[in-house]
Amino acid sequence: MRIAALAGFAGLIALSDPALALDKVTFATNWLADPEAGGYFQAAVDGTYAKYGLDVTIMQGGPQSNGGMLLVAGKIEFFMGGDMIGDFLSVEQNIPTIAVAADFQKDPQMFMSHPGVGLDKWTDLPNATAYVSKGALASFYAWMRLAWGFTDEKVKPYNFNSASFIVDKNSIQQGYVTSEPFEVERQAGFKPNIFLLSDQGYSTYATLIETRRDLVARNPDLVQRFVDASAIGWYHYLYGDNTKANEAIKKENPEMSDEQIAFSIAKLKEYGIVDSGDSLKLGIGAMTDERVKDFFDKMVKAGIVKADTDYKKAYTLQFVNKGVGLNLRPQ
Repeated sequence: MRIAALAGFAGLIALSDPALALDKVTFATNWLADPEAGGYFQAAVDGTYAKYGLDVTIMQGGPQSNGGMLLVAGKIEFFMGGDMIGDFLSVEQNIPTIAVAADFQKDPQMFMSHPGVGLDKWTDLPNATAYVSKGALASFYAWMRLAWGFTDEKVKPYNFNSASFIVDKNSIQQGYVTSEPFEVERQAGFKPNIFLLSDQGYSTYATLIETRRDLVARNPDLVQRFVDASAIGWYHYLYGDNTKANEAIKKENPEMSDEQIAFSIAKLKEYGIVDSGDSLKLGIGAMTDERVKDFFDKMVKAGIVKADTDYKKAYTLQFVNKGVGLNLRPQ
């Protein structure tokens, strides 16, 4: 795991007055630097975090990283979560973390299929061989079994390589809408059908900003500033000049190409991953009680979380739905 010390302009400005010193915080992402974390890199390099009184270090994630454990241990202040299943399970296990913003209104998780082979509709997909990871079997695929009739008999292990899917035309494969389809287009020369799980009823928020409950209680102003500045970072990344943020991403993750970055940003916009639904009126990061309850009920029905879980402890609306940055969206 590599650590990216992106401190905005804090390290470039000599602050003679101690009262003006920026609050140092660390934000850990859950994967290698990529456009799916672009808003945070944007806020770091364009001075937004510094404007909000924050000196933010972005700690890059990866296959062997565990930012969630660092958060619980008090080693970092914020962590980039996945979907809300992790938040519900944290409540069940009495882990003192909480989601304070949902920077993805839609989970980027999708399945893709070959076009023109009888797998052009979502309802066709249960008939196909399905390349699914072990982790997915216990999360969204468990929901797919119950809600849509997918079966374990059709499953083959997904090893995060699309070669098997490309060869097998009667197969489907999980992935992120911002990532795996790009590799298929590049390697195989065709555009796969894309089926976003959120469009099929998988109603979770994703890329949640997680922190500890004690930090919310002890320093809500710090949390508010990080949530607000991150939202503005996302507006600038999606709709403004994101050149420096992309340079920072490539510096931390040299395998990230300009073509991949452009593809990812285009898909974030096309599918409304960050900015759609409630965020159009409430601002990026928006959450609602109704949406969380809907997803919780579905996960209970799928057997993923317990019915008596106090799911309201998993999140708070204290820091979102304030319309921060709405003026930055192109009219």
